[in-house]
Amino acid sequence: MKPKILFIFVLILTASSFAQSINRINFMVNGSKSSLPVYNREGTIYIAIKPFADALSLDYHYNPESEKIELLNNGNKIYFTSKNPFIIYYSKSKDDTKIIQLPTSTYFIGGQIFIPLKYSLKVLQQFLKAELSIEKENNILTLNNFSLRKDQPAEVVKSETVPKSNYDITGISLEEKANGTLVRVKSKIKIPAYSSSFKNGILTIIFRKVNADITKIDRTGEQGIIQRIEAKNLQSGAELKFYLKKEYTSSEVMNDNGSNDILIALHNKIFDKNLSLNKEKAKWDFNVIVIDPGHGGKDSGTIGVDGIEEKNINLAIALKLGADIRKNMKDVKVVFTRKTDKFVELYRRGQIANENGGKLFISIHCNATPHKPSSSNGFEVYLLRPGRTKEAISIASRENSVIKYEDNPERYKKLTDENFILVSMAQAAYMRYSEQFASFVDKEMAKKVSEEPRGVKQAGFYVLVGASMPSVLIETGFLSNPKDAHYLNSNTGQTNIAEGIFDAIKKFRDVYEANMQAE
Repeated sequence: MKPKILFIFVLILTASSFAQSINRINFMVNGSKSSLPVYNREGTIYIAIKPFADALSLDYHYNPESEKIELLNNGNKIYFTSKNPFIIYYSKSKDDTKIIQLPTSTYFIGGQIFIPLKYSLKVLQQFLKAELSIEKENNILTLNNFSLRKDQPAEVVKSETVPKSNYDITGISLEEKANGTLVRVKSKIKIPAYSSSFKNGILTIIFRKVNADITKIDRTGEQGIIQRIEAKNLQSGAELKFYLKKEYTSSEVMNDNGSNDILIALHNKIFDKNLSLNKEKAKWDFNVIVIDPGHGGKDSGTIGVDGIEEKNINLAIALKLGADIRKNMKDVKVVFTRKTDKFVELYRRGQIANENGGKLFISIHCNATPHKPSSSNGFEVYLLRPGRTKEAISIASRENSVIKYEDNPERYKKLTDENFILVSMAQAAYMRYSEQFASFVDKEMAKKVSEEPRGVKQAGFYVLVGASMPSVLIETGFLSNPKDAHYLNSNTGQTNIAEGIFDAIKKFRDVYEANMQAE
């Protein structure tokens, strides 16, 4: 029989704490007291989710740079993103992913993601499989009947005198690229959780519940953008510190699906420098937009309710968008990867964009769930990076499955997770613009369409790999949802979507041209 553990959160809130400020709460665990950060905004209490996970010894993946955290418990997963009202919850028992919209967004303060406690209670209960309740009168949060799985590793005290054969992390390898460094952290076991932070030129990554052979990791001397690497074992994990040169811009930390290793991509500014030093103004004029209607010909894409074919919706929206651009931006050339119902291979779409000197690549698609009709709805915008959620990976897999219609699908065989990281590194010069444009699309479409915005996400779409320019893929809605499908199949819906994307292009062009003039 699993032991029942009682967790009591005692909120210490004075009158002054009801101002918009950071406070702390006492956290009582079997008589042992700790504390958690609390943010109080206009009477709504927000708790810091990472310390919450630490207190419960949950496994998690935390990235303060992207401001995202994934919690894991007995096969269940829950994802929080800062400044975002959507929670993604995956239930292992139901093999089902739900998107839950909160009445208010989360916050990112002092390197921590704060979630609204009141509105997150229900999904946290489902995730933890426990009873979670608030006693408002005494400001107490109580969690009953919660226990970790027996086979879930407990916190273990590690020391630097662990026998060599017992080290989990056995070393690292570095691979220099023109635009950064790829670090492989070699591990004998699956690392259950990690977090990263960057401050004062030092990237710190902490791996929980593992130990490291620091003699195989510590090194001095310049290697690419790395000045030196320091490692040490903590009481509950291993810490790696990368001392980086000023050329460092950003990093990606993720599991390698082909092994237990962790991959760390360290990006540098070399592409930005080359753009600034070598660009000719005419080359960087915002004068070509490439529009890619997904699927086509023998590839119908997803089939929605009432037999609606995705390829037709994608083409209709693309043609309307192209017409808006030609009418309102007469100095901009519009290039389509297809203008009729014909099949175009994925790799060829990026080639078309490059051959025409594209400055922006927009791939238009429709979403769907495996079963229909479904309640999933809304639009979302994707960037090219390895998928971080099961949902993103599933969508990318479905969109990438078009290669079965191609004459040579083997060309995509080497696009592993690691290679997708390298691709994103190769596109480092364009990624900031891709992110800016994706953000504009998310905001401007929300103003125009009747669908719900589902945010900006990332996944490994083959179609975005070859385009050497700012690139996004837009899932305009769910054809498996009757309401979305009707809207997407209507002239009104297609027109509104095209107008929303065009408004994003206008805003993006202003930012792009201002940056080009400043460089």
